[in-house]
Amino acid sequence: MLTIDLESAVPLTDQIVRGLRGALAERRLAVGDDLPTVRQLAGDLGVNFNTVARAYRSLEASGLVRSLRGRGSWVVAVSESDPERAASTARSAVRAALADARLSGLIRADVEALVSSELKALWRRDVASVKE
Repeated sequence: MLTIDLESAVPLTDQIVRGLRGALAERRLAVGDDLPTVRQLAGDLGVNFNTVARAYRSLEASGLVRSLRGRGSWVVAVSESDPERAASTARSAVRAALADARLSGLIRADVEALVSSELKALWRRDVASVKE
């Protein structure tokens, strides 16, 4: 379902949240889909179950996931319940990614091509579902 990088400077909880948010954005997860149990995902990723529990709580706070003790966790929405907060978070993430790209030496044309490619890939699924 997702992978993490144990050597990354990005905290494991953040990597899990990003991975699951990515699956939601790419429509690999849909409303009503069950998420793996905290212990199952922790075992699969080789991390402490509290790390996964924190990630699930973060997704629940965003209004994307619902969790009930003994019943598991499942997707309840594929968009955040607070659009202003989501836009602010996205803006910060885009700015950080662009800063990283510039610091890595990429030229603007390459960054624009990369962003365009990712936009097309992410929204392609929406276009395909409209045509069905």
